[in-house]
Amino acid sequence: MDITQEQAARLARTYTAVMKTDRRSRPSVYRREADSWLIEVTLRELRQLFQHLDPAPFREKDLDPAAAEYIEEAIREIGPDRAAKLLVYLPATELHSGDARQVPEAVANFFAYRARHARQELRRLLRRGAANLAIGLLFLFLCLSVRRSLESLGTAALLSEGLLIIGWVALWRPVEIFLYDWWPIVRRIRRLTAAARMPVEVRAQSS
Repeated sequence: MDITQEQAARLARTYTAVMKTDRRSRPSVYRREADSWLIEVTLRELRQLFQHLDPAPFREKDLDPAAAEYIEEAIREIGPDRAAKLLVYLPATELHSGDARQVPEAVANFFAYRARHARQELRRLLRRGAANLAIGLLFLFLCLSVRRSLESLGTAALLSEGLLIIGWVALWRPVEIFLYDWWPIVRRIRRLTAAARMPVEVRAQSS
């Protein structure tokens, strides 16, 4: 059945309104406690939270990659600017162990280290962008100089325009770095910093 443009527009507006209502009414996968969103991890034993082969002292151990990814993704979904708390549920037999008491410090140390590493990565990227920009500008200046020389000799316009295009193409990579590449790293630094600062609480699993 054919429909008019007015009917199609009305249907589109109705669909958009329904989708917006559905998003607002969809419950969050994270619970709230007081003013904080809860990131909850339930473990059969404490060592599941950490890499088994890491020989470092407990408070300096790396988190298990799956656990670290889950926590970082939860921070991304909740928002790094919103209050969040990590709840680690352990069997009652492990709740009062010395290692369990060090979990908050271990989690904070891990994400603080990852945030420092990400900042170093950002600095390296910006330094590389600055170096590429200097090289690109020098190459562009060289291309423009050769282009002017060719024009003064009356050579083919095609070759002259080709040099101009090649010179500008040389700036593509540094422009990409300064316009696009650094944003994902900055966002990740915010997530890691939020994870390092959030409170961590160890609780007994409910029976």
